[in-house]
Amino acid sequence: MTTVVYFWKIPTRSIPYAFLSMALDRGRMRRIPGVTFAKMLGCGKGETFTPSDADVHRWGFLLCINESQIETFDNSAMVKRWRKHSQEEFRVLLDPISSHGFWSKNQPFLPAEMIGPTDGMVVAITRARIAWRKNVSFWKAVPAVTESLLASQGLIGAIGVGEAPVGLQGTFSLWESEESLKTFAFRSPAHKAAIQSTTRQKWFSEELFARFSVKEIRGRL
Repeated sequence: MTTVVYFWKIPTRSIPYAFLSMALDRGRMRRIPGVTFAKMLGCGKGETFTPSDADVHRWGFLLCINESQIETFDNSAMVKRWRKHSQEEFRVLLDPISSHGFWSKNQPFLPAEMIGPTDGMVVAITRARIAWRKNVSFWKAVPAVTESLLASQGLIGAIGVGEAPVGLQGTFSLWESEESLKTFAFRSPAHKAAIQSTTRQKWFSEELFARFSVKEIRGRL
């Protein structure tokens, strides 16, 4: 099972199409043969990783699909419509290295077998459902983590993603190597403090952190 992520940059005239497609394409993706998990994603600019960072000119979707069906999906009517309405396309094919936690009560990224250290680029995907009463304390911690993330050596690019502007917070980040990702995740003081606060303050009612090796990449994040 391969994880495929698309991001689209669209012109202003295509914004109504994007909002409509967020509602309609969710069901269409799930009915495609070989798809076991699918999410439509709003995106951020990758500047503050807060709700004010929302970018109506960038949208995306993520799916887990049988490898034999990847090119069929890439040439589907749904993807062709997004291409028609977009100025830029980014697609990445991913193999899971490790995954912890749940996304909508699912564990879509569990690797089929244990995978050792990987060479080359890696991707980290996080997703959390923020406990409503914890929103204020959570968002107060975001600026320090964001500053640390954007200053990290080996970071190629990072953006916020989510199924909703508030309450369902996620990130997608692309790294030069697994070591550079681990350095940020486990040695950054701001990120380590956030991890401790997550446990102590119970910020999330559901959370997921997954790492992937990059099989193929097309376009620029």
